[in-house]
Amino acid sequence: MKIVVDGDGCPGKLLIEKAAKEEKIEVVIFCDINHYITSEYSTIKCVDAGFQSVDMYVMNETKKNDIVVTQDFGVAAMVLGKKAFAIGPKGYVFDEGNIDKLLFERHISQKVRRSGGKTSSPSKRTSEDDDRLYRNLKKLIIKAKELEV
Repeated sequence: MKIVVDGDGCPGKLLIEKAAKEEKIEVVIFCDINHYITSEYSTIKCVDAGFQSVDMYVMNETKKNDIVVTQDFGVAAMVLGKKAFAIGPKGYVFDEGNIDKLLFERHISQKVRRSGGKTSSPSKRTSEDDDRLYRNLKKLIIKAKELEV
């Protein structure tokens, strides 16, 4: 088991690494060449820039019981199909019970924007988001470890 991070636009790296260190879990962060990410703990894999290039690397790297940190609902849906876990950078856990609704809402928002309409912007990151990310990531780690036994 490892934590795979969609590093393009993913805040919370320090919290992810903190939880991983405590549980002695490998972290792999993917980013494209337009982002500069450093870490003393995680493995950073820089890939070519391009439409969804990081997403494809995240998908290919992810195995059963891995934990993927991404804000992309499409990536979350694909890794759930591989029997991995998915969590957003604000700590919301994606699962079979909520992913279809999230994908549908994303689809509707895209249609509204394509037709010239406006949709709301994501809210700013808060300390509650940080707390939720750390707490829920620790829960997913415990769950994933139980499934490995």
